[in-house]
Amino acid sequence: MLERLKRLDPLILLIVTAVIIAIVLPARGDFAEWFDVATKFAIALLFYLYGARLSTQEALNGLKHWRLHLTILAITFVIFPLIGIGLQPLTHIISHDLYMGILFLTLVPSTVQSSVAFTSIAKGNVAGAIVAASLSNLAGVFLTPLLVMLLMSSGSGVHVDLQVFLNIAVQLLLPFILGQLTRKWVKDFAANKGTKIVDRGSIAMVVYSAFSAGMVAGIWSTVSIFEVAFLIGFAIILVIAMLWLTMFIAVQLGFNRADSIAIQFCGTKKSLATGLPMAAVIFGGANVGLLILPLMIFHQVQLMICAWLAARYGRQAGEQAAVRTS
Repeated sequence: MLERLKRLDPLILLIVTAVIIAIVLPARGDFAEWFDVATKFAIALLFYLYGARLSTQEALNGLKHWRLHLTILAITFVIFPLIGIGLQPLTHIISHDLYMGILFLTLVPSTVQSSVAFTSIAKGNVAGAIVAASLSNLAGVFLTPLLVMLLMSSGSGVHVDLQVFLNIAVQLLLPFILGQLTRKWVKDFAANKGTKIVDRGSIAMVVYSAFSAGMVAGIWSTVSIFEVAFLIGFAIILVIAMLWLTMFIAVQLGFNRADSIAIQFCGTKKSLATGLPMAAVIFGGANVGLLILPLMIFHQVQLMICAWLAARYGRQAGEQAAVRTS
């Protein structure tokens, strides 16, 4: 059991811990208000570090591979949302709030760390993956709230207006820009492994805040064991389907093996690290707990399946290299 726990993603362990604490000791009253303010500062610091870590020159150089980046952006912000819209009949099986959570997960940007890591393990285009995943997160600062406003506001119980863009700009984009401007002085600190405390801590704070609000409001009694099991099965099917679709698109568009792998891993992923802070900013006091549950489950499922696939690609590349040198 201890060995299995060591192999689990530390972020997932932290999230599970935050959920358990929220169930046992949810934030209430004045503490909840102060904790909400602290969470906003933590989110701002998170995006400041994102900006400080990303090399401006690397980003500018990587932008030259525009076909790769446009393909990944189209998968992330066009194909995925269309799939989310097409899944509307799921409301006959699960609650409307959980369907809204599924729709939201289709609107968030790609991951950065895991997309790059899996592309590297699979011997794909690592430089392209770095820029594409970072560009996806930067574009998501504008595109995700825009898509939420267009697809989730009308008659859904979720109310999003233009004020969201100002909130996003102040809490996410402004810290990111400040990180880029001060990168010369803080890049070494930002790249330090110790700053992962901020990455994971801010996400855990968002989860604790959201689940606490759900406990206080009594909304978790509306989620059945069947719905949780359904979300796990749905996430497995969606990840596998998107892995096939992204590779099919890459091959049809004539990309080489390295680029196709980058497209597959960057295009399939949805970012928990970016999605949860965005949900906290976009939805505010709405039923955030149920809205982020599908994204949390999808994130863990995508990590496990993509880790297996990346290792398989890496072994195949190693075998092919051994054959060429023999």
